[in-house]
Amino acid sequence: MTKIELSAGTIEYTDTGGDGPVLVFLHGVAVAPSVWRHVVAELRGEYRCVLPHLPLGSHRRPMRPGADLSLRGIAMLIGEFLERLDLREVTLVQNDWGGAQVLVAHGGAERVSRMVLTPCEAFDNYPPGLPGRLLTLTARVPGGLAALAQLLRLRASRRAPGGWGWMSKRPVPDEIMDEWFRPLREQAGVRRDLAAYGLGLPSREVLLEWAERNRAFTGPVLVAWAAEDRVMPVAHGERLAALYPQGRLVTLSDSYTLVPEDQPAALTSAMRGFLAETAVTGPAAAS
Repeated sequence: MTKIELSAGTIEYTDTGGDGPVLVFLHGVAVAPSVWRHVVAELRGEYRCVLPHLPLGSHRRPMRPGADLSLRGIAMLIGEFLERLDLREVTLVQNDWGGAQVLVAHGGAERVSRMVLTPCEAFDNYPPGLPGRLLTLTARVPGGLAALAQLLRLRASRRAPGGWGWMSKRPVPDEIMDEWFRPLREQAGVRRDLAAYGLGLPSREVLLEWAERNRAFTGPVLVAWAAEDRVMPVAHGERLAALYPQGRLVTLSDSYTLVPEDQPAALTSAMRGFLAETAVTGPAAAS
């Protein structure tokens, strides 16, 4: 991984390089960029794939004390990341977390031309479903995140219904989940960062207002949603596709939220078609 210094702290990232169109992959809470490993392995020869390791609980370098790690704060950090690396005509590819929509809502997506939204937070589903609410409640209890991190060492906890068992239909390999959860278990600073995020979510009314602002994004948007998702409502995929002037919906079967884990081949195929059909001619986000 390479690292870059941003206003909140040091962000690590992977960059496959090359002269192809730029794809920036965003991961979810307590999930690392490795969730995209299968998809990136297939696309890296044609596209420049950039994967920032966001401060959402799996990051290995705690952020500066007092950094703005609210939902809006981390979303705007993406815009800062794109600017610092001078990435242009970017396609944002998102799973689980809803930061891309928040970035658009606050006018920080002028370098973004297209988006691919796989099952993710949307509208007022922040934190998402039962797993998200449990995580937020845990963050409010002193020592709660430390206890949760220890519990997630156990395979039974990782596959428990209502928790991580609802995120992927198939078990994520132990070594990958070890990578995701180890920083939360070993570093108090990482737990502090995640707690700051969990406690910095706005009200339902604010979230819905931010979602409405996304109508201003006029670039192509692929919404690739999981038909069996238990955390991100299927209706939200339909609503997202209708929200964007150039939105289109693809439904993926036999998958839960973590589509890059459950159905990487189907997702990659859908992305290839979308990317080939949509010309990148310039920034599409309204200022």
